[in-house]
Amino acid sequence: MGTLASTYRLQLGPGRTFADAADLADYLHRLGVGAVYVSPILAAAPGSPHGYDVVDPARVSAELGGEEGRAALVDRLRRLGLGLVVDIVPNHMSVAVPAANPWWWDVLRLGPGSPYARCFDIDWASGPLPLPVLPDDGDDGAAALGGLTVVDDCLSCADQRFPLAPGTFAPGDDPGEVHLRQHYRLVSWRRAATDLRYRRFFDISGLAAVRVEDPDVFTATHARILGWAERGEVDGLRVDHVDGLSDPGGYLRRLRDAFGGWIVVEKILAPGETPPASWPVGGTTGYDALREVGGLFIDPAAERPLTELADALGVPADTGAVEARCRYEAAATLLQPEVRRIAALLGDTAEAARGAGDDHAATVASAEEAVAELLARFPCYRSYLPEREADWALAVDRARRARPDLVGELDRIDARVRADPRGELARRIQQTSGAVVAKGTEDTACYRATRFIALNEVGGAPDRFGTGPAEFHTAAARREASWPSAMTTLSTHDTKRSEDVRARLAALTEIPEDFAAAVRDWTARCGLGEPSLNLLAWQTLVGAWPISAARLRCYLLKAAREAKLRTSWLHPDPAFEAEVGSWPERVLSDAPLAADVAALVGRIRAAGWSNALGQKLVQLTAPGVPDVYQGTELWDLSLVDPDNRRPVDFATRTMILERLESGWLPPVDAAGAVKLHVVRQALLLRRGHPMRGYRPLGPTGPAADHAVAFARGPGLDAVTIATRLPLRLAAAGGWRTTSVPLPGGPGLWRDLLTGRDLAPERTDGFTAARLADVLDPYPVALLVRRTDDAEADRR
Repeated sequence: MGTLASTYRLQLGPGRTFADAADLADYLHRLGVGAVYVSPILAAAPGSPHGYDVVDPARVSAELGGEEGRAALVDRLRRLGLGLVVDIVPNHMSVAVPAANPWWWDVLRLGPGSPYARCFDIDWASGPLPLPVLPDDGDDGAAALGGLTVVDDCLSCADQRFPLAPGTFAPGDDPGEVHLRQHYRLVSWRRAATDLRYRRFFDISGLAAVRVEDPDVFTATHARILGWAERGEVDGLRVDHVDGLSDPGGYLRRLRDAFGGWIVVEKILAPGETPPASWPVGGTTGYDALREVGGLFIDPAAERPLTELADALGVPADTGAVEARCRYEAAATLLQPEVRRIAALLGDTAEAARGAGDDHAATVASAEEAVAELLARFPCYRSYLPEREADWALAVDRARRARPDLVGELDRIDARVRADPRGELARRIQQTSGAVVAKGTEDTACYRATRFIALNEVGGAPDRFGTGPAEFHTAAARREASWPSAMTTLSTHDTKRSEDVRARLAALTEIPEDFAAAVRDWTARCGLGEPSLNLLAWQTLVGAWPISAARLRCYLLKAAREAKLRTSWLHPDPAFEAEVGSWPERVLSDAPLAADVAALVGRIRAAGWSNALGQKLVQLTAPGVPDVYQGTELWDLSLVDPDNRRPVDFATRTMILERLESGWLPPVDAAGAVKLHVVRQALLLRRGHPMRGYRPLGPTGPAADHAVAFARGPGLDAVTIATRLPLRLAAAGGWRTTSVPLPGGPGLWRDLLTGRDLAPERTDGFTAARLADVLDPYPVALLVRRTDDAEADRR
């Protein structure tokens, strides 16, 4: 299994093609990157901004430059010695525009008789396939159905086209009658929440799940990608949403048999969870590392005052209760078709009820409630039966305790699943549990329980205020021992806010009372009417300051709809959305209020920079394969997508890189060149120096709690040191006599960030570096043991 030194994520799309990526290759090589990691590159839905809505796995995206552009990019990377990692999407395909997807088009045309029908998870036993595509002004789509026409042998509804089955239309036929002869039925878009008969990605009816558990479907969907791999044109694969597959382990073993390179999977791990040991992969894409690294810079003492602030504003602080409620809501509403399909597999329950004279509808409803409750109670994204029976048992136990009235139904589900842990019932429950967690926690609870939003991240733990050094070292050592090839990350295309926004917010935990007082004052002057969004808005304003009204408006509207409290995507409230939309302009145009926000940001800005540099250096040098998200080598104050897909100014980054290459040592200031300096030095070290082994280094002295340090390399000859909680450190008088022990005996070390040589002191039999000397002028240090002048100069 090949492993790369590091990756740099490029989000390809209409604004960045293969040719653009090739033009960036030289910059990325000079930055120290090991491999370019690109978003999906197969043919996607028309106008796709991200590529995850694949429509044809046999074609390269023409919008990105087609096969010729892809080959030219590979050639450019190979000449520079850079690897290529490709994001793949085995779980689903886009069906939003049927004509764009040749497989789906054929299925609609021929129904279950289509050779592609086996590719999609469709329930044909219930009759024609409902397609929730019709506009609905409260008439269930009746007006749209009345306007159907037949044009060019297609059923046409406004600007949408659908195929006709052979022999179902003759000139003069009524379009409505023609519609009734098809293998599908056009229905209101609202019915996606209740009447859907194909499995989809989460609650997105435009993304239909693909049955890659079928060997022939696997071959058809992966032929193009694996063909590139056979020719040595792909070094790694990032597998999107592996938990949505029928059998993740089986899929990954089949993929490993066909591909010998580096494989990582997009999987959210609960705290303490690891990927199943049987998976033949390098690991996950690193949200667990994001939580562990970011937590180092959060002060746990802030939990009480920030909880008191949330309570005072009416924001729920019991994050566990909010998550449980949101997960149940997701299962019972957004994912109702999936719940119904699972409950239907318990048909013997309904039959028994009818035989006993009970109300059939009530019995079915009870079964659906039990399924929804069970799906909401998983301790992780999904269990992997029969390998991880304990997770299943815990989910059942939690559901029983939460709903004693459903114990009978839950016991029946439990018995059926345990009797056949590889059967359809067990498989569908496990597939759906991940969607429930994602929609309930990430896309709902993270926008409701807004006590401290830096914790509300993909794979985060909102109930855990910070990560102590001991906990971090334990996790890092475990990763080095068990999953050294796992990816680590701080920002991705899916994170709720960028690493630098979270780093600045972490600084607020050092002055929580002052922040709480400010929010109370600001809310009284210009608060939003919904408490959770109000608290989120003020934190976002501080974290992303300065931010335009337009960017903030788009973000808050998305946040409000995701929270589903006063408005939602399915049921928007125009009046409330008008209030939210006008809020950024009202705040930013209020000069005294804006000045107050700017003043608070001014107090924590430098601490935020320190946190950002610290967490970045730790991530880049700790165990795992670090990924740098596009543009984050400078300060990046982006929010959730699509904000984090804005164009990146690589011209400025290239100019800064040129200055660094000439020996310039940048200051820690708003320009952010110092972050690029840290990223470059760490990546160059990783690319040229094996980063094996891991040893925590325990600081000693009056400010020991404010440093985290560890050693890497075959001889433990590379040392990372980062500052924690810088505001408290300054208030206590700085480093004073605090030092960090260095591995090995006496000798010179060089700080790659300052170029200075360091002769450690010998104290009590240990060689130690005084932090007052080492962490100046930067709050971080990257030390390497000098072997000779030539080696030191080369570095």
